[in-house]
Amino acid sequence: MARTPLYDVLASAGAGVRMGEYSGVESAAAFGEVGEEFDALRSGCGIYDLGWRAKLIASGPDRVRWMNGMVTNNIKDLPLNRGTYNFLLNAQGRIQGDLYIYNRGDYLLIDTDANQSEKLREIFNKYIIMDDVEISDASEKLTAIGARGPHCSEVLRRAGIGPASLQELEVRDASLNGIGSSLARGASAQGEHYEIWMAPQNVPAIWRLLAQAGAKSAGFEALEMARIAAGVPRYGQDIRERDLPQETQQQHALNFQKGCYVGQEIVERIHSRGNVHRKFMGFEFADGTPAPGTKLQRGGKDVGEITSVASLPSRNGANHTIGLGYIRHEAAAAGSEVSAGEGRAKVVEIPFNDL
Repeated sequence: MARTPLYDVLASAGAGVRMGEYSGVESAAAFGEVGEEFDALRSGCGIYDLGWRAKLIASGPDRVRWMNGMVTNNIKDLPLNRGTYNFLLNAQGRIQGDLYIYNRGDYLLIDTDANQSEKLREIFNKYIIMDDVEISDASEKLTAIGARGPHCSEVLRRAGIGPASLQELEVRDASLNGIGSSLARGASAQGEHYEIWMAPQNVPAIWRLLAQAGAKSAGFEALEMARIAAGVPRYGQDIRERDLPQETQQQHALNFQKGCYVGQEIVERIHSRGNVHRKFMGFEFADGTPAPGTKLQRGGKDVGEITSVASLPSRNGANHTIGLGYIRHEAAAAGSEVSAGEGRAKVVEIPFNDL
């Protein structure tokens, strides 16, 4: 199994570090107490390995027009050094993958999970017919470190890469201790977070620089807790090939003025009718910890399913178990209760702002 460029550095970080697999790539699962790492991501500044993300490049003179006809968001009018979140659909409107696309001037940078990379390239290449477009893999040349939490701006400034005036999904090229890098700001709906992109050989030096500036190391177990608490679906777990875009509640992935793209007819038909039969929601569990895949029931009938679960540590010592999943509209009112396996679940809006 592939390892991230940071793997060896993180594996030697101390006696408490645990390594594992995330998105098909090996990295650090935890550095010690997962609850402390989660707390840093929520209320301090936690840094984490993003080597499990892949970077693809779309180049060629037809790249913008062609890509605009492939994905669900507006690429044609994307400003320089700005990004957008997208779905890639099939002709039936089902989600084949999710990806961020950034306009980097003479090329488009595609950022996605490593375990989606090969599949997306195959789909893209299938649709390149008479277009002057090339899709190449830049993952061996470009990797990333993530930083999340309300004190990350301060930590980044101390490290010498201040994010002042950086807008949502904007990228800015910078130099960190003489090392060429790029700083990208994440989507604001997920809380304050940033990504530092750099060549793989430079990632250990930048990791140490951020740690010296006051950031706390966090593994992917804490990152999963933060993702679920923020109500962010993950492709392959919460978003599957059978799902339709509007069911996921990720409206920021859709643009209804951009023109034709693969699967657009289905998306427009759902949009004109006003709803889908089920929606992506959050759940709080009062008793037990249901596994992903657990069916939700009301009145003895299936009304949904759980896709992600996290047991979050709280400052009073008790764990708070939450989850993400899909539920039919007639059972989706916030505050209502449904059965989840042997226990009960309360339906809540996401993100989980009251944790």
